[in-house]
Amino acid sequence: MVFTFSGDKPLYIQIAQQLEDAIFTGVYTEETQIPSTTELSVSLQMNPATVLKGMNILVDEKIIYKKRGLGMFVCTGAVEIIKKKRQENFFENFVTPLVKESQKLGIDEDEIKILIERGFEK
Repeated sequence: MVFTFSGDKPLYIQIAQQLEDAIFTGVYTEETQIPSTTELSVSLQMNPATVLKGMNILVDEKIIYKKRGLGMFVCTGAVEIIKKKRQENFFENFVTPLVKESQKLGIDEDEIKILIERGFEK
């Protein structure tokens, strides 16, 4: 995991994002255990409370869950939850601004489709 200590994102958010990405890319598969809060805090040299705060974001989103006395595990369906979340973020962060800018420029829907197809060809 790579963290930006001087960046604008808090460390606990970075932890949640990196764990989420590891789950999405198959590093941690559904119903398998992820490293414990203690393991992560030692290996990353971070406060355990910071690591736990990041993990709790994923618990709240139903991506991981805790088995009492055993640790944290990846939820069944976690990859699909992450995919839907990322698709929604993609829509909000890329598609909506694209449509707004195209309207300002007078580019219609058909022209946007042509531009997108051209982008896929590259």
